[in-house]
Amino acid sequence: MGERIRCAALKERVMTADQAARLIEDGMTVAVSGFTPSGNPKAVPLALAEQVRSGERKVRVDLLSGASTGPEIDETWAELDMIARRVPYITSPALRRAVNGASPRGVAYLDQHLGMTAQNARYGFYGPIDVAIVEAVAITEEGNIVPSTAVGCTQTYVALAKKVIVEINTVQPEGLEGFHDIYLPADPPNRRPIPLTRVDERIGSPYIACDPDKIAAVVWCDMAVKPRPLAAPDETSQRIADNIVAFLQAERAAGRLSAGQVPLQSGVGSVANAVLMGLESAGFEHLSFYSEVIQDGVIRLLDAGCADMASATSLSMSREGMTHFVEHLEDYRGKIVLRDSEISNGAETIRRLGVIAMNTAVEADIYGNVNSSQMNGAAIYNGIGGAGDYARNASVTIFMTASSAREGRISSIVPMVTHVDHTEHDVDVLVTEQGYADLRGRSPKERARLIIENCAHPAYRPQLRRYFERACAATHGAQTPQLLDECFSFHLRCQKTGSMLEPEET
Repeated sequence: MGERIRCAALKERVMTADQAARLIEDGMTVAVSGFTPSGNPKAVPLALAEQVRSGERKVRVDLLSGASTGPEIDETWAELDMIARRVPYITSPALRRAVNGASPRGVAYLDQHLGMTAQNARYGFYGPIDVAIVEAVAITEEGNIVPSTAVGCTQTYVALAKKVIVEINTVQPEGLEGFHDIYLPADPPNRRPIPLTRVDERIGSPYIACDPDKIAAVVWCDMAVKPRPLAAPDETSQRIADNIVAFLQAERAAGRLSAGQVPLQSGVGSVANAVLMGLESAGFEHLSFYSEVIQDGVIRLLDAGCADMASATSLSMSREGMTHFVEHLEDYRGKIVLRDSEISNGAETIRRLGVIAMNTAVEADIYGNVNSSQMNGAAIYNGIGGAGDYARNASVTIFMTASSAREGRISSIVPMVTHVDHTEHDVDVLVTEQGYADLRGRSPKERARLIIENCAHPAYRPQLRRYFERACAATHGAQTPQLLDECFSFHLRCQKTGSMLEPEET
């Protein structure tokens, strides 16, 4: 205990998870550490859930985090109807169902740009924070908190919370101390330029500052993270990855992607991981990453010598990837840095560094607008997450999706998206397994032709061509030709039949 809890006064505040959970009361606003299923507390949330499940207590709270959390919180608390309001991102199926109306009381979900969440919390948009629950690997002599595998908004939540509960996770290696770079910018109008000009720079401290008097409880935890399984790329994912690599190779040939100069950002999932593996086989060297998450593929590139540095707010790896990282922890010291999501997803830093961003779309329309968060324009899937932070500010913004869904019955390229997360003005390149469309320097009608021919599934190209031709004729060549009634009927056919194919094409 002496090595993990170095502040003598806090050793007296060690208690069980059950005791600490009783500090959380019905109606409170609770903030938790973590970003994706990484770095979130486990023992205290599960103890609170057990108190509710047994009927001993009734607790329903507003829940803030850095992004999604592990099943110990989002899944378990949603199943027990313990979440009244949720900010800023979700991936849990149970929570998704509750948000979309499956539970009697529902959940008020605030879909939020992740890079803005900390500042919005400081502005008071989510109300006062009663309790912050933080996973850590250690507490310093001064009472400061050393995070585990993710930072997210933890620095801000600790600063704002009335009380702090710290979970010391003994499964997480103490050697993580020193990987973090915690920097809290001032709010406008007092904000100064964030002094980050290179991916490998450090501008903050290796711990989260905390007044030890604010720490109400310290809890021991020995629970490992439950990462989402990382599926091997299927044929479609591999073809998407190949097309993105082909685009990046073209950028390199044109002199716009120079080694060691332009960092990459990659979203989460098997397609993103396939892209990273493709970079290795394509012979890219001296790459750097400025992203919100570090996946297995980034670790592979560091191991292979293809990448020199990776900056993010979270280590979001498979179980095998995390085991490899821990076993070779010292090899990555100085090559990986974990920052606040306000910095990793910050508009200023993304734009200054000239990041190339690669993220996933649910659907895209023929003019380049992208929906990345909702199904049929109504039901939330995950949320916008950090994609918008990067899309608006990156030097090149790439969105990827399979050209069709539901075994080919639905086109992912549509006349008009049912929900817009990223407008055509922010989307530079659209990629499917069919090919890629470089939209830079193209007018709306030029983009439409390029997307239909390069990205749409062949089964849907005739229908999309006919739509575009009719729209051009009916609007007499307007800037962005649309036939609103046909746009909606395109999606209505999908909802009713599970297919967008016209009867004669089925």
